[in-house]
Amino acid sequence: MINASGCGVMVKDYAHLLRDDLAYASKAERIVAVTRDLAEFLAPFADELSRLAGVPATKRIAFHPPCTLQHTQKIRGVVESLLTRLGAELAPVGDAHVCCGAAGMYTLLQPELSAQLRHAKLTHLARSEPQIILSANVGCLAHLDTGSAIPVRHWIEWIDAAITQRSAD
Repeated sequence: MINASGCGVMVKDYAHLLRDDLAYASKAERIVAVTRDLAEFLAPFADELSRLAGVPATKRIAFHPPCTLQHTQKIRGVVESLLTRLGAELAPVGDAHVCCGAAGMYTLLQPELSAQLRHAKLTHLARSEPQIILSANVGCLAHLDTGSAIPVRHWIEWIDAAITQRSAD
């Protein structure tokens, strides 16, 4: 199970990358076969999670689905469904399919383009006045957080807070 979508993309590509390596090709295939994104892993447990969660203190959420989650791994709507099942009010986000500017080396090699993409993404994310912005990739989280007045966190942190709050009640 991998909780960072960018890392998940890389690990899920091991079999392809190591296909010609006699020592590692079969090992890589085994790793790929068992690798799951955190959203894929938790989706079957949505009912159990919703029973564990309390009323979240932070309800109005904007979710940024990273390119590595929605375009590369083709995991779409799973995180949003989990969040909704646990009491989140998802704010609509325009151009949700567009990169936030943290992709690969953009921030280092194309800083102006990266900043423009971040500004556009944060404008779309903030438009519905969410209390928090959630995402699934470490690069996106760090990049968005540097330009946002709204807190930016990993979506599993929000779920953890909802469950922790319930157990404290």
